[in-house]
Amino acid sequence: MKVKDADILIVPGYTNSGPEHWQSRWQARLSTARRVEQAEWSKPVREDWTAEVAKAVNEAEKPVVFIAHSLGVSTVVQAIPQFRKPIAGAFFVAPPDVANPSIRPRHLMTFGPYPREPLPFPSIVVSSSNDPFCPIDVAEDIAAAWGSLFIHAGDAEHINAEAGYGPWPEGTMAFANFLTKL
Repeated sequence: MKVKDADILIVPGYTNSGPEHWQSRWQARLSTARRVEQAEWSKPVREDWTAEVAKAVNEAEKPVVFIAHSLGVSTVVQAIPQFRKPIAGAFFVAPPDVANPSIRPRHLMTFGPYPREPLPFPSIVVSSSNDPFCPIDVAEDIAAAWGSLFIHAGDAEHINAEAGYGPWPEGTMAFANFLTKL
């Protein structure tokens, strides 16, 4: 699949992805990419966030490919029952452990638990061994339950701009490879 053949939906997590975040940079470079906007980036409500993702999917004119980060991963997965259009694939980065009672802010737990069934579309989960929001073994377990390809990003923290992942060329290459196989 080529970029022009997909509606690429960028789904940021809690507090959105700023201009230096790799998601924002990718959105600017991918001709068919658009961000799923949320009314309250700093006060996420699962039902509202999943409804916005479902609306974007159901309005899509081409098969959808997700690029989701952090809480955006949980939002996409929880919204699946609301999709009425085909999903070509999902590139999930740094999913948080939304079943962990120590997660902060605590209301992020309302986005869990993750479903344990295989996803109805191809997917990749990229995670870091020192992500403060999800232990690597939890991320690997989530990926296995979903039938996702798991990519270990090394010591990359939360794979965001604060951790030094603005351009993130390794991610760009992994996504491009994934897209060509869809």
